Amino acid sequence: MVPLFTLLIAYAIDFGYFFIAAANITSSARNAAQYSILGYQGPAQSGVPAAGPTSTVTTVGALALADLTGLKSSSTTTTVEVCTKANGIASNLAKCTSYLNGVTQGSNTYTPAADPEAPRFVLHRVDVTYTVQPPIPLSVFSVTLLPSLNFHRSVSMRAMD
Repeated sequence: MVPLFTLLIAYAIDFGYFFIAAANITSSARNAAQYSILGYQGPAQSGVPAAGPTSTVTTVGALALADLTGLKSSSTTTTVEVCTKANGIASNLAKCTSYLNGVTQGSNTYTPAADPEAPRFVLHRVDVTYTVQPPIPLSVFSVTLLPSLNFHRSVSMRAMD
């Protein structure tokens, strides 16, 4: 009876951590997308903030990672992709830049959607992908009972061009 109760407690802790991770990832993507169109100043500012690098605290990618600092290994298991007109525009789409472990990656993980009212508006998008490791890893006979999971959240917001 005690091993079953211990297993249930461990799964409850893992489920709670997964729930908190999902909420943090959602909030991170939303805050970063809003910052990518507003910046520090507000709607009347002249320029949009830079997408990266994530080592510079005033960039969109750094804000997305900063929102995840409470999660376990967030700096090494998080990919942030920022599509913003600060990167340039090609075929009415904002160009994207990916960051993994704070390092700029060259390829796009997810294809951005075109704004239906382009070229007047441009969709800015932030994709956050986080690999969630269970805080209590459980295994029986070298078989993991609860594997790591990839959580992905994407937020798109419009900016007037």
